[in-house]
Amino acid sequence: MHGEYKVPGGKLVVADVEVEQDCLTRVSISGDFFLEPDSALIRINEALTGLPASASHQTLTAAIKDVLDDGVMMFGFSAEAVATAVRRALGKATSWHDHQFTVIPPVSLPAAEHVALDEVLVSSVAEGLRGPTLRFWDWNDSVVVIGSFQSVKNEVDMVSAAEHGVQVVRRVTGGGAMFMEPGNCITYSLTVPTSLVDGVNIEQSYQQLDAWVLAALNTVGIKAHYVPLNDIASDKGKIGGAAQKRFANGVLVHHATLAYDIDASKMLQVLRTGREKLSDKGITSANKRVDPMRSQTGLDRNTIIDAFISHFSQVYQTRNGGYLPQELAAAKALVTEKYVTDAWLYKVN
Repeated sequence: MHGEYKVPGGKLVVADVEVEQDCLTRVSISGDFFLEPDSALIRINEALTGLPASASHQTLTAAIKDVLDDGVMMFGFSAEAVATAVRRALGKATSWHDHQFTVIPPVSLPAAEHVALDEVLVSSVAEGLRGPTLRFWDWNDSVVVIGSFQSVKNEVDMVSAAEHGVQVVRRVTGGGAMFMEPGNCITYSLTVPTSLVDGVNIEQSYQQLDAWVLAALNTVGIKAHYVPLNDIASDKGKIGGAAQKRFANGVLVHHATLAYDIDASKMLQVLRTGREKLSDKGITSANKRVDPMRSQTGLDRNTIIDAFISHFSQVYQTRNGGYLPQELAAAKALVTEKYVTDAWLYKVN
């Protein structure tokens, strides 16, 4: 069995292993990394030999670290990277290139249904009804989508929201509020097996799952970079933010919202945190707009989305697709049963 893992900003780690009676045998770790002393590689191989093939990433990492003393120097890789390569060899961890992704272009639905679809598609992937999926949102209503753990009263001025015809919906992922009017931002969701981020901590997984969109932004002229924990920014400031949730069924959803052309004055009236966050930025004009992608690219929103899809399809194996009828029906039902109920909206008051 053969597995490879390229450390972000580091070196390639290769694992060749055999399994007998559910245990690792003939373990051989190699790569273009640097390791001193040479004998440490023998210790790594021996530490892994005999471990259960079902050993977790944490167990593999701990076994490697246990045999490496302070005199061992690892350059361009780590015990965690070796564990990932071994897990990939065993088929427990996967890379982007192990999957074919379904790409769903923007479909106009009420924003609450898109929130519900994040949950519905997790079940579809877990049940094998569809493979990993990248989908783009489109909507015709105005909405604030708050994070799973945010307080409604602390985040939203509900009187102002009602005056502006802005609905408030709580999503299943954590993170901050998203002020979403038709055409003012670009939102996408990735629904993938957690094997794609096996052994990767939460912060690293955000960086890994956002890497493609940073490259896609570059194709439209925006030099973007990742800002821990979950922000995407350019040299002109924040462009957007991401959120994710890992489900017990082995699937995670990761989504991001990027500002295209936002009415900051309205956002400041509706979002309480928006007032505080933007109070030091001099955004007081009634007509001020936050438009990082529009102003930085000069492109319309659909052109940018097309560029995102094109880049993703050039880098990974993809197929064009759409929503299954049962997914749309389930999302509609979930909106009624959960996402527009006071019990869900005010679960954190």
